[in-house]
Amino acid sequence: GSGRCRGRSQCRLVRRREGAVMLPVLRSGARALRAVSGRPGPRPGGGSVWPGAALSHGAGEEAAAQDNHYRPYQSHIDSSPLQKLLLASGSALMALYNPYRHDMVAVLAETTGLPAIQKLRNRMQNHPEGNQILQERPRISTSTLDLASLRELPEGTFGKEYVRFLDVNRVTPDSRMPVKFVDDEELAYVIQRYREVHDFMHTLLGMPTNILGEVAVKWFEAVQTGLPMCILGAVFGPLHLSARNIQVLVTDLIPWAVRCGRSAHCVMNFYYENRWEQNLESLREEIGILPCPPVQT
Repeated sequence: GSGRCRGRSQCRLVRRREGAVMLPVLRSGARALRAVSGRPGPRPGGGSVWPGAALSHGAGEEAAAQDNHYRPYQSHIDSSPLQKLLLASGSALMALYNPYRHDMVAVLAETTGLPAIQKLRNRMQNHPEGNQILQERPRISTSTLDLASLRELPEGTFGKEYVRFLDVNRVTPDSRMPVKFVDDEELAYVIQRYREVHDFMHTLLGMPTNILGEVAVKWFEAVQTGLPMCILGAVFGPLHLSARNIQVLVTDLIPWAVRCGRSAHCVMNFYYENRWEQNLESLREEIGILPCPPVQT
């Protein structure tokens, strides 16, 4: 998920129209979920709880082997393969209709991305910094970040540029949806982590949150992660662009984003919360992100 509604009144009107289409599907799915699983949904207002964060890999190996990491987390909703297929189809249509429906983009990622998420988890397990992230399970929100302190960092540092991105684009790290439809709790954390570092990708790539910037980031993420949701957004996102912006995207941004995605190390293996004071250009070089070409829109 990457887009966000900008005006509250406009957002409400858009969601009300789209909700008329999607709500019956979700209600039907919810009734089916209750009938099949007999479990209540997540508690109102509850966030994701990651049981694995309380276990060391050594202490949890035997249990993990027995239950294949199936330890229900707070926001989890049981769903059958058929229900996931229905959710994937509905969320894909809604996400294509309105790329700023980050809730639908989130459902699409969870219901179609299992093989890609497994590969990301394996890459993290085989990397010292990535494995540390899997063990410690850090979260990114206004309750875990000291944004005031980041604003006091020197110019050019990663932390300073990240909060500048948040301020300029009027976005917040709290806008990310909790994972619901990934059954393996460790894989659920991986997709949650991917979702929460998305704004770091904007900062590192120097891309704004308009559709042109989001599509460029999606091309980078598609090459990096292989997530179907990223590929879908990269391919169909330009449908919402003007002819001029499509030309800029095709001639400049897509080739650059693809090269960056191929040359960069796995972006999931960087503990960004420990890199706030690092110079942004230095971090880009360490990851392998190439300089963005000059773009005129």
